[in-house]
Amino acid sequence: MAKIDIVIPYPPSVNTYWRAVKGRVIISKRGREYRGAVDYAIRELDISGLPLLNRLRVVIRATMPDRRRRDIDNINKAALDALGYAGIFGDDEQIDDLRILRGDVLSPGCLDIEITEIE
Repeated sequence: MAKIDIVIPYPPSVNTYWRAVKGRVIISKRGREYRGAVDYAIRELDISGLPLLNRLRVVIRATMPDRRRRDIDNINKAALDALGYAGIFGDDEQIDDLRILRGDVLSPGCLDIEITEIE
C-alpha cells in the first residue's frame, strides 16, 4: 500500500480557477499558474511509483493564508485537479475517502496532503 505525504501551495478560489470563454469553460491564467506551481513542487520531491492507480484516501490539512471566512469545501477542487495534472494519480475519480481539515492561519498558506492507496 503506497502512501505519499506532500505539501503544496494554498489554491486559488474556485471562483478564479475557471473562466468561461466563448461558451467553453477553461482553466484561468491564475489556475494554470497554480497547476504549474504544484507540478514543480511534485517534481522537486522525485516521488517514485507514480501515478497511483488504485482507489485512494486523501486527507488535506489546510493552513489558511489569512483570517478571512472560507468554505473549506472549496479547497479540494483546484488542489485535486493540480495533483492529477502533476501525475500523482490518474484521475480524481479514484478518490473514495476525502477529508479536509482546517488548520492554523499562517501566510501564505499551504495544503499538507496525505494520499494513501486503499487495498
